Amino acid sequence: MTIYKEKIGEGNQSIVLLHGWGLNSQVWDFILAPLSPHFSITLIDLPGYGRSQPSAVLSLEAMASEIAQHIPEKSILLGWSLGGLVATQLALDFKNKVEKLILVASSPCFSEQDGWPGVRSQILAAFQEQLTTEFRRTIERFIALQSLGTTNASLNTKKLKQAVINQPQASLAVLNQGLSILQQSDLREKLADIEVPTLRLYGALDSLVPRKSIPLTDALWPNSQAVIIEQAAHAPFISHPALFCKALLKFID
Repeated sequence: MTIYKEKIGEGNQSIVLLHGWGLNSQVWDFILAPLSPHFSITLIDLPGYGRSQPSAVLSLEAMASEIAQHIPEKSILLGWSLGGLVATQLALDFKNKVEKLILVASSPCFSEQDGWPGVRSQILAAFQEQLTTEFRRTIERFIALQSLGTTNASLNTKKLKQAVINQPQASLAVLNQGLSILQQSDLREKLADIEVPTLRLYGALDSLVPRKSIPLTDALWPNSQAVIIEQAAHAPFISHPALFCKALLKFID
């Protein structure tokens, strides 16, 4: 199995960045310049995505286990969306690897449940069904969803699409498995087992991680802290990079 990783930055402190579904580590290009003076940055393409090919189709736990072999001990681990689920699983299973945890537009449970706001299961199932018939358009629709409602939605969507175009595309099987992980994973009952300092960064306009879920996560995870970026949606590091980096650096300092 191939795992693509790249190291940049001039700082001594290690930070590992994990991207979301359908994408690759190029999505972080817009925040590398402000972060590079502070950190030794490890960029990783999740198994089966971007340049991490070929890869078996992995469960969430297996994905975390594979990535654990490629990150330094006592790292700050930052995961966006699906990458946030992977980062959470890593913090649960490989405590020696994670010194601090930063989750961006992520949720311990992405799918809507009784008393829990999330993405309706029919929507994720529809994306899976559409993947088989309209592969490229389905990915583009999902990417467009991530900037919905933001001031520069079309520009932000274009930036995300560029990351897809520039690198190898994940296979249908890997993408389907990623959607299944988003649909079926529920880590809510395990959050209390994570003891490292944790920051949760949200976009107020996020349609994939509804704002109503934030206080519910607060209650489940009182030793974590939440920051909401107003006017941002599912990709706050692209729509509001300065505010995003400011919140990240404040938490780490």
